[in-house]
Amino acid sequence: MHLQNTSMRKRSKSLGAAPVDDVDNNAANTSVAETSDNSSKAKRSTYVILALFVLIIQGSWAVYHYQFEILPQSLTAQQAGKRGFSEEEALKHVKALTELGPHPVGSDVLDHAVQYVLTAAESIKGSAHWEVDVQVDFFHVKSGANTMVGGLFKGKTLVYSDLTHVVLRILPKYASEVEENAILVSSHIDTVFAAEGAGDCSSCVAVMLELARGVSQWAHGFKNAVIFLFNTGEEEGLNGAHSFITQHPWSSTVRMAIDLEAMGVGGASSIFQAGPDPWAIENFAMVAKYPSGQILAQDLFSSGVIKSATDFQVYKEVAGLSGLDFAYVDMTAVYHTKNDKLKLFKSGSLQHLGENMLAFLQRAGASSHLSKGESVDRAVKSGIDSAIYFDILGAYMVVYRQRLASMLHNSVILQSLLIWGTSVVIGGYPAAISLALSCLSVLLMWICSISISVLVAFVLPFISTSPVPFISSPWLVVGLFVCPALLGALAGQHLGFIILKAYLTRIISRRNVNLSPVLKDDLVKLDAERWLYKAGLLQWLVLLMIGNFYKIGSSFIALVWLVSPAFSYGLLEATLSPARFPKPLKTITLLLGLSVPFLISSGMFIRLAATLIGTAVRSERNPGGGPEWLASVILAVYIAAVVCLTLVYFLSYVHISGAKFTIFLATCVLFVLSVAAVLSGLVPPFTEDIARTVNVVHVVDTTGSYEGNETSSYVSLFSSAPGKLTKEAENIGEGFVCGRDKIVDFVTFSVQYGCWTQHGTESGWSESDIPILHVESDKQEDGRITEVIIDTKLSTRWSLAINTNEIEDFRLRDVAENSELITLGEKSTVDGWHIIQFAGGKNTQTKFSLTLFWAKRNSLVERKEDRQGADQHLLLKMRTDLNRITPITKRVISKLPPWCSLFGKSTSPFTLAFLSSLPVKF
Repeated sequence: MHLQNTSMRKRSKSLGAAPVDDVDNNAANTSVAETSDNSSKAKRSTYVILALFVLIIQGSWAVYHYQFEILPQSLTAQQAGKRGFSEEEALKHVKALTELGPHPVGSDVLDHAVQYVLTAAESIKGSAHWEVDVQVDFFHVKSGANTMVGGLFKGKTLVYSDLTHVVLRILPKYASEVEENAILVSSHIDTVFAAEGAGDCSSCVAVMLELARGVSQWAHGFKNAVIFLFNTGEEEGLNGAHSFITQHPWSSTVRMAIDLEAMGVGGASSIFQAGPDPWAIENFAMVAKYPSGQILAQDLFSSGVIKSATDFQVYKEVAGLSGLDFAYVDMTAVYHTKNDKLKLFKSGSLQHLGENMLAFLQRAGASSHLSKGESVDRAVKSGIDSAIYFDILGAYMVVYRQRLASMLHNSVILQSLLIWGTSVVIGGYPAAISLALSCLSVLLMWICSISISVLVAFVLPFISTSPVPFISSPWLVVGLFVCPALLGALAGQHLGFIILKAYLTRIISRRNVNLSPVLKDDLVKLDAERWLYKAGLLQWLVLLMIGNFYKIGSSFIALVWLVSPAFSYGLLEATLSPARFPKPLKTITLLLGLSVPFLISSGMFIRLAATLIGTAVRSERNPGGGPEWLASVILAVYIAAVVCLTLVYFLSYVHISGAKFTIFLATCVLFVLSVAAVLSGLVPPFTEDIARTVNVVHVVDTTGSYEGNETSSYVSLFSSAPGKLTKEAENIGEGFVCGRDKIVDFVTFSVQYGCWTQHGTESGWSESDIPILHVESDKQEDGRITEVIIDTKLSTRWSLAINTNEIEDFRLRDVAENSELITLGEKSTVDGWHIIQFAGGKNTQTKFSLTLFWAKRNSLVERKEDRQGADQHLLLKMRTDLNRITPITKRVISKLPPWCSLFGKSTSPFTLAFLSSLPVKF
């Protein structure tokens, strides 16, 4: 990097840093001679540039393929042996669980799934090593409440009841003290109502069963127990993990938690959350055969960019535990749909996770240095002891502490600032202006790249049958977004190149040197090329400074993209040669400078793009509540950002070559072909295997909001995927009307755009199914207190929203058990509402007492009765769900196009929902 400074100093002298009067004719003649001997023409081979371009594309894809798509060979039971992991055996469990069909909480099918896991656990106990003690506990939870306020849980209280879990503890038979320190491995048996759950999370359960079988043959030498928790209730809000941590006697012995999850079907199971204590990730990196994990995913997940939650949040926030969180993310578009099925699993997926986990449990189980959790709070507050981690090609994992990262970052930042500052001071005013103009080229590159790619995203809803036409064919993204982003980046940087070249031309023209116009033009182009290359370094320096300031773990990406190209430039370009004029940048400089950054980061960039593409199918939390183009714009901005960040060095090489037109033509052709594929319908946005997410809900509305009727019934069809439903409604028939005229408030979300029909909605339900909100008492003591009796009838899954502008606090009691489910205390709110989400088993209670404590300003004495529309102002909103298929919903579901699939999540209703409310002025 000192050599780089030398080069900058010499160029600044040659292009005008010295006053014109100080340069005599002899010096000028000498300079001309040196120029003739030492400078090269400002022309680079088109074929070299195109070869580099192809190498970058193919190399990036090769890195992604090797890192995430090359999986280990599936092993049979005989090949794995008693102590090994067999994917073939694990797949038997996946098959058995998925054949049961969807098994949500409260269903008979879930009881069968739990019984299957219990039987498998008992079998493991019977075949364990004679020196290993395997304890099986069938754990039943009566009730509980999850009051976490982080992430998706803000403004909510999740109440659960009548849940059953299978808990398996493995430890040496003759070392009772071992049971005081345990490693928890956890996943969930239950699924959403719409999916059989091959990926989420029968695959995880199967891996755990096979791991437990293997560990039962090893544990006689362990110094720590291993607890396998097969919980239920995760899909309803992490209730299974919460009930275990707060109620099971073994939970107090847990020192570290490992959560297995899936947001897709198969592939390489990667770590996307680790810590806060780095012990687990450091030891995993030492022993894992196929390590996979990126702190970039952790940064995005913890920032809230990815709207999801896992049991690991409970273990970290409620229990204060450290550990690891794994997830499958291949084919994430099928998450929670009918296509989460076994046939889409890639061979080797379970083997990949199983072998990694078995090696880790063997090490952690035998370790006498298992973290006791003392450093968790300190790590969370300071971030000093957290770990930075990433894998290289899925074969090696790099892990180092935040303290070391800060030292490295600070050192590189200080050295870079010193070199840049010294160079500008020595170069004087011309160098400062040249630096500013080169930064302008970077800014123009970003503006043009994002603008053009976002423009395409805006236009897509008008030219395509779907605003997200790339869901079933992710390769379309290359033509639709990568090509426009690349064109914009090239055009923007070239515009900056022209502006910079004009300034450098004026500087060199001021000198009393007899240079020919051709030679002068060549010198200016070569110097501008170098400034553009160095502007790329400055871009990554700024990102490193920001990441270092906020202690962002993925700042290592900026470090790699800064140091490697800078080292290459300093080694090969900034030499001590006596030449006073620049030469073309060497091709080897680019190859050497970019090889390490692309090796480390290109795979994760492509992986993240694939995840964004898949999640677009469920991007609308309130269907119709956002613009149709939003998901495509987010993807377009991400792609443009990656193009600008990773190709800034390469593009600096393009401007003095003849490859500009070839790249322009090739990208335009690919863009046009992609648009043609969308317009022609040759590439449909959704297919039978990668379907559009929809919900079909028979709604019985007792709020009087539908055409003024006191009780109305209709079927609501809506989708969390962007776009209209007119084509789907036409395929179904049944008199569906689509639009924004009818907003349906489902308490946990609202449908702003959807389709609805009243045809045939009178059957399939009865008056006795309608829940009751009855005001038992309303009295004034120290303040106004109202008691409301809630009878959910047959429903064991319901949501209740409480108006916190009117209600200061509340408590909820179970009438039958006379037990308090939600206690008084501070509660978070969102948009003036606090939501209770209740989910329980078949035998859960259905009658509750809700005591409301009104805000002082709304007491009977102080309350103003002359507010207009007070009788329409709601105090409570309620939705109760029944997993029942009415005749009309059965017909509608049977007529759904093959490219559609029902979609389930914790906030979405089942196929039959009842809406009730209680006004403020009751």
